[in-house]
Amino acid sequence: MVQHILIGYQSQLPIFELVFILQEPDTPRDTCVIFCYHFVMCRIFGFRSVIMSQVHRSLMSADNALSSQSREHPDGWGVAYYAGGAPHVIKSAQAALNDSLFQKVSGVVSSETVLAHVRKSTQGNNTLLNTHPFQFGKWTFIHNGHIPNFENYRDELVKVILPKFRRFVLGDTDSEIIFFVILSFLQGHADIEKRGISIDDLANACSKANEKLTQIVGNFSQEDIEGDLSRFYLTYVLTNGETMIAHQGGKELHYSTYKTKCADRDSCPSFAFECENQTATGYVNHLIFTSEPLSGENIWIPMNPGELIGVDWSMKLSKY
Repeated sequence: MVQHILIGYQSQLPIFELVFILQEPDTPRDTCVIFCYHFVMCRIFGFRSVIMSQVHRSLMSADNALSSQSREHPDGWGVAYYAGGAPHVIKSAQAALNDSLFQKVSGVVSSETVLAHVRKSTQGNNTLLNTHPFQFGKWTFIHNGHIPNFENYRDELVKVILPKFRRFVLGDTDSEIIFFVILSFLQGHADIEKRGISIDDLANACSKANEKLTQIVGNFSQEDIEGDLSRFYLTYVLTNGETMIAHQGGKELHYSTYKTKCADRDSCPSFAFECENQTATGYVNHLIFTSEPLSGENIWIPMNPGELIGVDWSMKLSKY
């Protein structure tokens, strides 16, 4: 039985552990920014940058490595990174601890856009089809949330999905349904297969999709109560590799666009005022989303319930 899937054409593949190391290509290891997670439920990570950055694994023996944490979070893991304008997805339905792919792969991938997810399932079986990130064309999606009594709403939600997308719903999770509901609304604003979709169009589509979801399911929770499966949570990150947007739908989500001090400020050709300060121009050099504040030099700002934050292809930051 297939336990994991590789989509891509590079022989060296990235993996996602509890420690993310973001590093400019060809820079010394000691200039890396190391981000550490402490996982409780599903955790999501989104990264968008003006420069190619490396996301590679920490030591398997690290005290807080994802391979160890997966004992409590055994329901799959996945990474999407963009190369040549196309998403390359690595997914496994296994717990990282027991996944030979996770243990063996030690490659390094350089990308301007990365999504990653570790799953603690609340809906759907523990299968590859139910593992994040979900993908359609250039679009990839990760979700940290839950629709209570999902089976009571599934048929009505599926009717919202455009017929052109409906046949691509392959799993049985609420997350995949939410993904295609959003794409259905986005299709009404823009050609999702073309480049250059504006952040305003994407935010408008997400807002209308969120409104439709709440009409059917009820309001999403305004607070994060861990383990409470009676609440509707709708926190997610969506990207086509250029435009990226995140929604805080009850489950905590934090974002960062600058650091206290960039270790590469004297050598990075893309270094700018916005790397160490809040943007004065509206443009940023990087945008990171994470379920929990991560260690390192980045300044983390919590998103508010219902807030949408994203960047377009030019890295112009927008909040809604």
